[in-house]
Amino acid sequence: AGFVEIKQEPEPLEIKQEQEEPQHQDQDEEHLDENRDQEGSDSEEPGKIRDENSKQKIHKKAHPHQKLYHCKICDESFNQVNVLTTHMSTHMGKKPFTCSICGKCYGHKAGIIYHMKVHSGEKPFSCGTCGKSFIIKCNLVSHMTVHTDERPFSCETCGKGFRSKSQLLFHMKIHTGEKPFSCETCGKGFRAKSQLLLHMKIHTDEKPFSCETCGKGFRSKSQLVVHMRSHTGEKPFSCTSCEKRFTSKENLTDHMRIHTGQKPFSCGTCGKRFYRQCSLTCHMRIHTGEMPFKCTSCGKSFRNRSGLYPHMMTHANEKPYSCGTCGKRFRQKGTLTSHMRTHTDERPFSCGTCGKRYKNRNSLIGHIQTHTSEKLFSCGTCGKGFRQKEYLTSHMLTHTSEKLFSCGTCGKRFRQKGTLTSHMRTHTDERPFSCGTCGKSYKNRNSLIGHMWTHTSEKPFSCGTCGKGFHKKGHLNDHMRTHTDERPFSCGTCGKGFHQKNILTSHMRIHTDEKAFSCGFCGKRFRWQSNLTGHMRIHTDEKPFLCGTCGKGFRCQSSLTVHMKTHTDQKPFLCGTCGKSFRWQSSLTGHMKTHTGGSE
Repeated sequence: AGFVEIKQEPEPLEIKQEQEEPQHQDQDEEHLDENRDQEGSDSEEPGKIRDENSKQKIHKKAHPHQKLYHCKICDESFNQVNVLTTHMSTHMGKKPFTCSICGKCYGHKAGIIYHMKVHSGEKPFSCGTCGKSFIIKCNLVSHMTVHTDERPFSCETCGKGFRSKSQLLFHMKIHTGEKPFSCETCGKGFRAKSQLLLHMKIHTDEKPFSCETCGKGFRSKSQLVVHMRSHTGEKPFSCTSCEKRFTSKENLTDHMRIHTGQKPFSCGTCGKRFYRQCSLTCHMRIHTGEMPFKCTSCGKSFRNRSGLYPHMMTHANEKPYSCGTCGKRFRQKGTLTSHMRTHTDERPFSCGTCGKRYKNRNSLIGHIQTHTSEKLFSCGTCGKGFRQKEYLTSHMLTHTSEKLFSCGTCGKRFRQKGTLTSHMRTHTDERPFSCGTCGKSYKNRNSLIGHMWTHTSEKPFSCGTCGKGFHKKGHLNDHMRTHTDERPFSCGTCGKGFHQKNILTSHMRIHTDEKAFSCGFCGKRFRWQSNLTGHMRIHTDEKPFLCGTCGKGFRCQSSLTVHMKTHTDQKPFLCGTCGKSFRWQSSLTGHMKTHTGGSE
């Protein structure tokens, strides 16, 4: 062919031919005699030399399964002398066949012919089922097993089947632990040469395959193919159990283990098992303390790359993912996905025990532990257990008394950034959490959740003593102390005990005379938010509490309760001296003075 340049002819080789087996001797002679008759000449006559090719053909028929030609260097055997000749060139490092287009060299002619089809784009062998084309026929034969799911090559150790012999040979190295290809730079071993070549690009930082859409570079073509699906949205691999789709077969394989419960990768130190090898690799760094991913700006190190990337964005203040509904921006795509569920109210994570659904996996995990009462994370200082790691992290700060986050308006300090964010809303009066039923807004999510129960009237937590129901388990715990008279929260100044921590916090303001809540109209300050809320209704003339009998409105619930007694004629306050009853405590107090001689 015009595209092939022959650099150098192979040197003559000394070929070692194995002595023929005795049992084939008669058969050899029979074939030789037949050949003599056909040619009409005697082989013993001088000057008559048998054609070498004819002799080789006859000899091959006599030994169809024997490999008579042996390589002196590696002892590999061949059944044809020309195949041995080609093989020997691999030991001598000779590659006489060079591609005139890219300069790549090959040791035999078949290699250059196959390679030239890469440049020409010729793929003469096509699949009759899906139409996919291939350069050589053996690749087509291997591809056809994808449609038939035929796996004729099975592992004798574990029984796993494979479509080709090469896949089986590669798999066998997992059992033997053989890694014949090692990196000269770091010494890491690999089972296949292709894996080593891909690994070497890590040291050279070579990324020859680039995306035409975004320009991102990749070390292998397969990585680029998977990446391109992120632009096209193509997800060709689907789960047969839940119909979830994936961009790569590897991701599908990892996902399938969720359904089967298979965790083939185990930690040799603590025995914990994982679905994926990469998860085990990250886990091992907990035991070794290794943190190979380092921030170039502040030097902070991380165990995995996924932890480093979001951290780097904090320096650049980059938030590339934005919500199409409210415009809020996020540093990570997963955070945006979770946020979008606040608009759609999608709850894809369901509890297998009670059927309750959640917007994210962490909430589901925390909920599942309420069924098992399992608290995996315990405090090393006081031994208190928690269902989620972030709860333990928050709790640990109570032992250190460290308050890293301070309010820029009043200077108050907080242990957590989220608590500071909620506190700032007391100054700005921002209420970003609104009720979808009545439109009422709240400063934090917990207040909104508590409010939502008022629409459903659902009180799933009930007291075993008096039967009273509560919206939250925490409220039930607080209520139970009224029966046991347990007062675990005590004032450090006067020693008074309280059932709830928030009541103690309010009480402490009596000693400090702190009045953190101020009226925006007249400037009057109050110790408690509830007092400020009631005071604000004086300015707005709002009277949200209505009497169901006469329709009269009141600014606070307590005033309505007192008013309702005028309709019921209820007089619960009884004088212990004369037995006279009163509707209000103040009336009874004034009456008592008539018995003691005091003036009203």
